[in-house]
Amino acid sequence: MKQPVAFADEYGNTSFDFGRQSTHFIVASIIVDKHDLGLLEIQAEAIRKRHFQTGEIKSKNVATNYKRRLLILEEIGKMNIQIFAVTVDKRALYSEGFKHKASFHKFINGLVYKELYRTLPNLTLVVDEHGSNDYMREFKEYVKKNHIRDLFHGSYFDLENSEKNILIQIADFIAGTIGHHYDENQRKKYSEKGFDTVNFLNLIRHQIASINEFPPNYKDVNYYPIEDEKREFDENIAKLSLRYAIDFIDNKKINNPGDIEQVSFLKLLLFYQRSYQKQGFVPTQELINHLNAGRETRLTPLYFRTSIVGKLRDAGVLIASSSSGDKGYKLPTSVSDIYQFINHSNSIIIPMINRVRKCRDLIKLSTSNTLDILDRSEYSELQKLIDNTN
Repeated sequence: MKQPVAFADEYGNTSFDFGRQSTHFIVASIIVDKHDLGLLEIQAEAIRKRHFQTGEIKSKNVATNYKRRLLILEEIGKMNIQIFAVTVDKRALYSEGFKHKASFHKFINGLVYKELYRTLPNLTLVVDEHGSNDYMREFKEYVKKNHIRDLFHGSYFDLENSEKNILIQIADFIAGTIGHHYDENQRKKYSEKGFDTVNFLNLIRHQIASINEFPPNYKDVNYYPIEDEKREFDENIAKLSLRYAIDFIDNKKINNPGDIEQVSFLKLLLFYQRSYQKQGFVPTQELINHLNAGRETRLTPLYFRTSIVGKLRDAGVLIASSSSGDKGYKLPTSVSDIYQFINHSNSIIIPMINRVRKCRDLIKLSTSNTLDILDRSEYSELQKLIDNTN
């Protein structure tokens, strides 16, 4: 049985002095399988000794030394972890009510709880009790008050000192790295050095299961196709696919795990296209790996195609797919993307119809037309389709 354990830390504070303090507040967690803890601790300790010698792995100690941060992220990228994060743009919360720490924390608690425990109800969460990390202590109380445990889905919460827990230190570094990408004050410092912080995310892209943003930045996606994509880019197609995806995310009622999977998949596609500014297909296995984070039962490619992608298409969401080369999915941004989907469907549907027609004709011939295998009410649409394509 898979036993997910999360190690979490935060970046930023509750200050609304955006000129001197962070523009964003971020809670990041790394999700691991309990059975992998021993190996991960060994890997993390090796990173600590190599890059921090006798000190802890701390994002703030690397600051804006992007070359050093890239080296560390490259090694963290080899660890078997998945990253869940919630980022809040404090500028969107600028009101008298949220200027008070208690109300701000209560709001963040709701976002983090929804993101983590809706996806992983049997999660064990470990956070830092050291120093002034009062937010995580408050979140512990929030979970104890709001989470309903049963015999099958228990949840546990541990407070540990980051000096003694090396994986909390990894969570600190991830939270700080994501913070440096989102925090406008930090991004400005990197920009002055000619560095784009998206390069940080590129190194851990395969580990990011979810970055849940408030307010939802997927509504602000703007496509800026790179040079070799401009020839095919179609703004109308891109905006149409984006609009239907956002509408589904905003209005889908969550009644079962399948609904969560569909929303999570769309958020992943939006995150990739916004964060990496490319219109390429996201490999199928990479998407499945993200959605499998912390799951006891692994998603199969068949389930992914039929119960996630297929149901989204049934709901009217436009999703392009590539069946050649590096197979994958994306929100369409060109007419050629749409044709890739049509061509793929055509290569499957027409041969299947022909097979059914041949089978039907053979049965009718051998029974002197006394048995028509499509002469049932449940096959009426299929019968019309075959009769009309003769």
